Amino acid sequence: MNHFPYLTIIVVLPIFVGCFIFFLPHRGNRVIRWYTICMCILELLLTTYAFCYHFQWDDPLIQLMEDYKWISFLDFHWRLGIDGLSIGPILLTGFITTLATLAAWPVTRDSRLFHFLMLAMYSGQIGLFSSRDLLLFFLMWELELIPVYLLVSMWGGKKRLYSATKFILYTAGGSVFLLMGVLGIGLYGSTEPTLNFEILATRSYPMNLELLFYIGFFLAFAVKLPIIPLHIWLPDTHGEAHYSTCMLLAGILLKMGAYGLVRINMELFPHAHSIFSPWLMVVGAMQIIYAASTSLGQRNLKKRIAYSSVSHMGFIIIGIGSITDMGLNGALLQIISHGFIGAALFFLAGTTYDRIRLVYLDEMGGIGIPMPKIFTMFSSFSMASLALPGMSGFVAELIVFFGLITSPKYLLMTKLPITFVMAIGMILTPIYLLSMLRQMFYGYKIFGSNCDFLDSGPRELFLSVSIFLPVLGIGMYPDFVLSLSVEKVEVILSNSFFR
Repeated sequence: MNHFPYLTIIVVLPIFVGCFIFFLPHRGNRVIRWYTICMCILELLLTTYAFCYHFQWDDPLIQLMEDYKWISFLDFHWRLGIDGLSIGPILLTGFITTLATLAAWPVTRDSRLFHFLMLAMYSGQIGLFSSRDLLLFFLMWELELIPVYLLVSMWGGKKRLYSATKFILYTAGGSVFLLMGVLGIGLYGSTEPTLNFEILATRSYPMNLELLFYIGFFLAFAVKLPIIPLHIWLPDTHGEAHYSTCMLLAGILLKMGAYGLVRINMELFPHAHSIFSPWLMVVGAMQIIYAASTSLGQRNLKKRIAYSSVSHMGFIIIGIGSITDMGLNGALLQIISHGFIGAALFFLAGTTYDRIRLVYLDEMGGIGIPMPKIFTMFSSFSMASLALPGMSGFVAELIVFFGLITSPKYLLMTKLPITFVMAIGMILTPIYLLSMLRQMFYGYKIFGSNCDFLDSGPRELFLSVSIFLPVLGIGMYPDFVLSLSVEKVEVILSNSFFR
């Protein structure tokens, strides 16, 4: 047990300081913006300090553990702790949220509420990644829904109410399965219900019941990840949300589903996961092809990037389904890699829209001439997204490939078609991304009619470079991220699948 409550402070601080936003002056957004950004930076520095000086990197066990009794009647505990699996997503959350608040600089309408919701999301996301109690995990999962709904419905585009309603219906529907699973596990087989991860990880269940629990949790995480055909909410939500909200959605929210699959489905139900993993491989391969080919047909710029996100999630599903050290490490690396790249692409799409007020690709053209900086950054992140060697996307997808090929669980006849489908997906990815760049930046359509567009300012340039450096850094030295999770991954697989 840790004596100083670092994790509790890290989880509670954003929403606590967010409450003080409503006491700041009404007029002028400058104070609100600077206050929010300073609080995000403070939170990120505190997190980094706690992890650097109080976390043993080579220890796969749960660290910085905190356990406080919350509701005695239900034996409900405020139980937090982190390991190599959660440390990457927590640091990613801090980094992307800080940059998203900087990206939200142009938001002026109801600025106090907007920035409070951003900070509330921050608390919910870090709380989810550090929860060691299943009911607390569920509460943090639900805490996300209201801020996202309000951010989309109040600061979105023309169809914002439709998109926000679709989002809440799908994700709340998934949450019902999550709650049923949490209650089922907590109440099963003992007079005293427990929701402690450590105790639940040692339990065994009858096979039929384990399969039932696995399916329930899987449906909840499949909506958030998203896995086809439960992805329908994503393109609409991304298409209408403000780009700072899109950064949080693409960078962090989708990763909560992947984290849940590893943390709950793999750790608590290893035998069911072993049975379902071949189907996960098939679904992942289908998702890569389907989303990549659908992306190619999208006229809306943000929807094209949204479908590319769905396609890249397919690699995470295959990595989780491969049941190998390499495949699971590749999936966790893809979580971090896509968190950076997806957030950057949505940010650049939003800044481009702010300047030209066009969202359909066939109406654009020639933007590269008046906006060379945006053109350079957009091209760089598109190359990272299509897995150019030297960038983080390439390393993550390559490791997932090797994880699948070296998996002892599958026959060669199973591996070959899935590898072939993944390879086709990797060919389709450059097609839709390069055609997007061609339609936006080349030719003379907009440039011929009006060329007084402003190029990227210092704020946008700083933000893009801040995301590009880790993408390049991970691509050049992936061990920086892999070293976080490699010990924990070995423990998960050895405890569960190779007993």
